[in-house]
Amino acid sequence: MLIRAKAPLRISFAGGGTDVPPYPERRGGCVISSTIDRYAYVTIVPKRIKHVSAHSLDYGIKTKFHLGKRMVYDGELDLIKAALKVMGIKGGCDLFIHSDAPPGSGLGSSSAMVVAVVAALAKWKKMSLTPYEIAEAAIKIERQELKLAGGLQDQYAATFGGFNFIEFNKDTTVVNPLRIDPMMLNEFNYRFLLCFTGKTRLSANIVERQANSFSRGDDDVVDALEGLKLMAIQMKNHLLKGNFEGFGRLLDDAWVYKKKLDKQITTSNIDKLYEAAKKKGAIGGKILGAGGGGYLLLFCDFRKKHKVADALQSLGGEIMPFSFTIPGVQTWEAPK
Repeated sequence: MLIRAKAPLRISFAGGGTDVPPYPERRGGCVISSTIDRYAYVTIVPKRIKHVSAHSLDYGIKTKFHLGKRMVYDGELDLIKAALKVMGIKGGCDLFIHSDAPPGSGLGSSSAMVVAVVAALAKWKKMSLTPYEIAEAAIKIERQELKLAGGLQDQYAATFGGFNFIEFNKDTTVVNPLRIDPMMLNEFNYRFLLCFTGKTRLSANIVERQANSFSRGDDDVVDALEGLKLMAIQMKNHLLKGNFEGFGRLLDDAWVYKKKLDKQITTSNIDKLYEAAKKKGAIGGKILGAGGGGYLLLFCDFRKKHKVADALQSLGGEIMPFSFTIPGVQTWEAPK
């Protein structure tokens, strides 16, 4: 049998940055986000061999890891190597990965991939892991084993799925699922646009500078993080009350705060796309992820959504159809 897993990518509405250490340990952070119908996929083909042969179907990369030997992190599928080590895998297999969005898209694709790998390995080895344990294993792989700079929200979002208000404190993380009325879910699917800016980015550099600025006590960064935390709380309230317009306007406010975290979060191209969208009828929006590229999220006046899309495409933006989705990471068995 084949073991498969898929983990959803996510859209973060507000609070991103307050999940990046050391902010949550010192002040407590929170984010509001939702998963979408774009995924990271993993397939495991168990074999009676003493190595793991890993294949990235997106990039045509193939590499072999010999089990029992020291893992060397050299940029060749390091996330897979670290997952095998942290999960204590001793059996051989072929392992295939691919994603609906590339790293650097701002949709949490790298963390979703790690979550999918953890879930697939756990399914294969019949390890009973709770959603919190899956997310924490993914965080250990990325943040501790590989020492990659970044926040803590993506792993929980991909694991739990749906709309969540996630709280980060010094010793605990609490995922609060938000019960969204089907009517509101339909309305959100109808009024949101997702536009690829034409460029991915290396988020770790932006995240690291932001963390350093906070540690130094940079007033602008501290104030921006406090503002983003407040925006996340207010957005949660609007979401639960069904206040669409209020939610959309807060996206615009959150974008103002987000740009204060680092000078490279926005670019002239992103600003041009955003200004054109606002001019044509977008109520609010923001760049997703750490910034510098990736996807631009926009909440639109439904009467002008098509005009916003046309304006973005005329400037080189690429509209990506999507829907919000509820299930988190899923695993199953399939015949060979």
